[in-house]
Amino acid sequence: MTYREISGRSAMACAFLVALLALTVPHASSHGDSANAVHGGHEGMDTSESMHDQTQSDLVKQATLARDKKESEFNHHLAGSLVVLAGLFLLGADKLRQRWPSTRFAWPACFLLCGLFLLIFSDTELWPFGTQTWWYGLTHNLEDLQHKTFAVILLTLGVVEIQRARGILKSAWATWAFPALALFGSVMLLFHEHHTGMHGVDHMTVMKRIQAEHLNFALVGAGVGVVKGLSELCTRWQSVLIKFWPLLLVILGVLLMRYTE
Repeated sequence: MTYREISGRSAMACAFLVALLALTVPHASSHGDSANAVHGGHEGMDTSESMHDQTQSDLVKQATLARDKKESEFNHHLAGSLVVLAGLFLLGADKLRQRWPSTRFAWPACFLLCGLFLLIFSDTELWPFGTQTWWYGLTHNLEDLQHKTFAVILLTLGVVEIQRARGILKSAWATWAFPALALFGSVMLLFHEHHTGMHGVDHMTVMKRIQAEHLNFALVGAGVGVVKGLSELCTRWQSVLIKFWPLLLVILGVLLMRYTE
C-alpha cells in the first residue's frame, strides 16, 4: 500500500469521525436540554402547586377564625341582652307584678334561655353543627368544657329561681344557690380559655383585651353574687340591696353586649 493510499484512507476516516460527531453531539445535547426543560417544568409546577395549596390553607384558616370571632361576639352580645332584660324585670318587679303576676318568672326565664342557647349553639365545631362529638370536645378542649359549664350554671339558676318564684323551693340551699353559683362562675371567668384571639400578628394585644374584658365580667359577676346573698338577709339595708344587685346585673349585661375580640 502506497503512502498516498494510506493518507487518503486516513483522511476519509477522519472525515467520517468528524461527520459522526457532528451528527451525534448536537442530538445528545438537545435531549439533555429537553430533559432539563421537562425537569424544570415539573419543579416549577410543584412549587406553584405548593404555593397555591398554602394560600388556600391560609384563606380557609382566616375564614374559620373570622367565623369563630363573629360567633363568639354574638354569643356574648346575646347573653348580655338577656342579662340586661333580667335586671330590668327585677328593677320593675313591683309594678309589673301588680299588673301581670306571671312576670315574676320573667327574669329567671332570661337565665334559662341564655343557658339553653349557650348549651346548644356555643362551640359549633361540635355535633350537630360540626363533626366533633361532645365527648371529644369536652375532653380535649377546655374552652368547650367551660362554655358548657357556664350553660349548666345558667340553666340551674333559671330552674331554681323559677321554682322559688312558684313557692316550691324554700330551703336554705335554694336561697343561696344563686349567690354561690354566681361566685363560682365569676371565678371560672378568671381562668377562661379563649383560642380565637391567639392568632395573628397582634394576638398579644387581642388576648390582653379579652383577658381584661373577662376580668371585668368576673368582678361584676362576683358583685352580683355577693350583693344577692346579702339581700337575702334581714338587715336594715335589705331594701337597698334588693334593688342594687339587679342594677349590677344590668351593668354586667352591658359589658357583655360591648364585648369585642
